[in-house]
Amino acid sequence: MFVLSRASSRPQRRRAVSIGSLLRVVLEHGPLPRSTMARLTGLSPASVTGHTAELLSLGLLTELPEATAANGMGRPFLPVDLDTSVGIVAGIHYAIPHATVALLDIRGRVLVERMIPHGDAGADRIIERSADALARLLYEHPHGDRLLGIGIATGGWVDRDHGTIVEHPMLGWRQVPVGAIFARRFGVPALVDSHSRALVRAEQLFGHPRSRESVLAVFIGNVVDAAFALGEQVHHGPRFQAGSIAHLPVAGSTEPCSCGRVGCLQATVSERRLVRRAHQAGLIAERSVFELVDVAVAGDPAARELFRWRAEVVGRAIAPIADLLHPELVLLVEPGLARLPDCLAILREQVARHSATVTDPDRTVLMSSFMHAPLAMAGGAVMLDALYTDPFTVMAFEEAS
Repeated sequence: MFVLSRASSRPQRRRAVSIGSLLRVVLEHGPLPRSTMARLTGLSPASVTGHTAELLSLGLLTELPEATAANGMGRPFLPVDLDTSVGIVAGIHYAIPHATVALLDIRGRVLVERMIPHGDAGADRIIERSADALARLLYEHPHGDRLLGIGIATGGWVDRDHGTIVEHPMLGWRQVPVGAIFARRFGVPALVDSHSRALVRAEQLFGHPRSRESVLAVFIGNVVDAAFALGEQVHHGPRFQAGSIAHLPVAGSTEPCSCGRVGCLQATVSERRLVRRAHQAGLIAERSVFELVDVAVAGDPAARELFRWRAEVVGRAIAPIADLLHPELVLLVEPGLARLPDCLAILREQVARHSATVTDPDRTVLMSSFMHAPLAMAGGAVMLDALYTDPFTVMAFEEAS
């Protein structure tokens, strides 16, 4: 079982922090000379030289041709940059109706993805199918033999340290050791986390720079949950249950919830309920949120009203959370927002109306940077976060296996 190293000694911890910060600086600002890397990280020139040599030996960095300052003065230097040819990571996400299987490069770019419907299969078969799909993608991809690791994300209660989906009520999964299953089959590290927490780290690594100050991410799908980070530390909670907002009460809602109460946020605004209402109204033939979005974008007023209504409810629910945490950014993952801009405007209006702290919702309340592929990114970001936090632990896995 692979667990991201919690180095036992202070020197080891400092080394991991220093090397990770160096790699992240190159990700954000590269290509860079070593002198600039030292200035941006606050590390000594000797430390930067040593750590850079280590990262070059791992293949994560590469030296570019010799350069000089823009004004042509000063000594020549060798800038370094990320070497995306070092390998790829896999991202797997388990939603209610399907699994998403994807390959990403180390800059967080989705190279290819596939959606695998669950049908009536149970946990074992669903995991087997997604592993088979990953094997096919690796076989077909030109760099498929350079798999660095696998990130797995989903909703529900996820124990990151043990790589286990502890409980996912909507899938009916309990104590599923999915990390160990993938690590055994593919012989690479496999890490598991909540999709909301993974998307927070994706945003901080590859998305909006202001998310590194503080950020609240809210995921609105069949599962409704959230994640919060202060600085670059994502809050997991003592039992990895932080971000559970599914059972927040919604005023006026009488929708029954699996918890035995009525009017919970997830039961009220989930895709499952939205699609059920649309199907009952004859708006869609298939029970698919993607079809419903297409109908709304095509101009159907009833379909658009469903998404507007959901935006209002979600905006009111987010407002008190934003007041409590007062984040620099509130980021949203919701399939209607990217294609129905008026829904984002409605949601922002509701946040501003019901919040005492969000005075500029256009600046504070944004869509995720990864609405083009949020599920693929959520899975991949679990492993990419580990790579940029402690690259040596990830890259040494094959030697230790």
